Amino acid sequence: MKPEDKQIVFQDLCARLPYHVRCKIWLKYGTTEEGPLDLEHNYGDVLQDAFFYHDRIKDIKPYLRPLSSMTEEEAREIAILHGYYETEILFVKVTEKYIDVTLDDGSICGTYTETIWYDEIISSLECFDYLNKKMFDLRGLIPKDLAISTEEFNPYKK
Repeated sequence: MKPEDKQIVFQDLCARLPYHVRCKIWLKYGTTEEGPLDLEHNYGDVLQDAFFYHDRIKDIKPYLRPLSSMTEEEAREIAILHGYYETEILFVKVTEKYIDVTLDDGSICGTYTETIWYDEIISSLECFDYLNKKMFDLRGLIPKDLAISTEEFNPYKK
């Protein structure tokens, strides 16, 4: 893994620690482990070994969700965090790059659609925290093979 890739994965994992991000870890001895990084128990040892000492861990990848897998309910929550009132939201449409929010303005004109780009969403701290909590891939780690998509196997579903 290139140094710049290590840095972005390290930053991503640290932002998700309060939410028990699940990871797959490749050990130097040829075995793998899977499980959550936990603030109370293992995060210090795992992150130090994966990013600084390299004694045991060869590679580490978080399990993340592509933004395109966002549900309508999650998109609605993002729209509310972004400043729209729940009562004015008629429906939302999720795409790979943005969320379209159809609103009722309460006037004779009726409805209109606003587009919320993911770049805008990430700039809001509340939205950023919400997306991290829901394990969305905000940094584009999945296409770079620095994270594992939850589309085929979702370790967060119980």
